[in-house]
Amino acid sequence: MLGLAFAMAGGQAQQGGGNPIVAFLPLILIFVIFYFLLIRPQQKRAKEHQKFLEALKRGDKVFTSGGIIGHVVRVEDNVVTLEIAKDVHIKVLKSYIAGPVSILTQEKSK
Repeated sequence: MLGLAFAMAGGQAQQGGGNPIVAFLPLILIFVIFYFLLIRPQQKRAKEHQKFLEALKRGDKVFTSGGIIGHVVRVEDNVVTLEIAKDVHIKVLKSYIAGPVSILTQEKSK
């Protein structure tokens, strides 16, 4: 009877060598879900923001990541001069401009 138990145990050990693709399928599926739900939309937003910064011109009303709202007076290479009050100009790095003020007013009306 002891020989029968060892024979049955040997058969189960041989069944463990399945297809390796099936073992990695859950990981591949998780990566695909992360790509379409997190990575791809973030890349799309980054491209839109870069296009916005490249198209920045005098007179645009923008807000910074620090919360300052102002009108663009001058656009240089990496520096934008904003007028935040009458005759009050500040220089801000272009990368710190978060977006146009029209986005803020649309979110407020929702």
